[in-house]
Amino acid sequence: MAQTRRKRQTKHRGNAAGVVEARGRTGRKPTAAEKSGKASEVAKAKARAIDRRDRPPTWRGAFIKGMFAAVVLLLFTIFFLPKSNSLIGLFPVVLVMYTLISYFTDRFIYRYRQRSKAKRGGGKASSR
Repeated sequence: MAQTRRKRQTKHRGNAAGVVEARGRTGRKPTAAEKSGKASEVAKAKARAIDRRDRPPTWRGAFIKGMFAAVVLLLFTIFFLPKSNSLIGLFPVVLVMYTLISYFTDRFIYRYRQRSKAKRGGGKASSR
């Protein structure tokens, strides 16, 4: 006769006293730093390696910032200005302007930070 009940995938945990013991580590093997208990140093090194201010600006990020600002301005005009129907048509123009302003501002700040880091000798500066 075929089995109608599905077999359980894992063993029931617990001992005779009813205490459920935690399973050991079942994933990947820990690295040497994790084994030695220096996880905070690993986290600090990772944070240093991926500093948001050291990444060059992108048009996508500028578009997202511009979209947010343009939507806030659009909502402001809809709710607080009496004749906002004609201003809604300016939304694409405002979006383009905010995107350009955001990108070039981010690029200026990024280049300024890279130059100052190069003067201090604290990293490599990219010349774009």
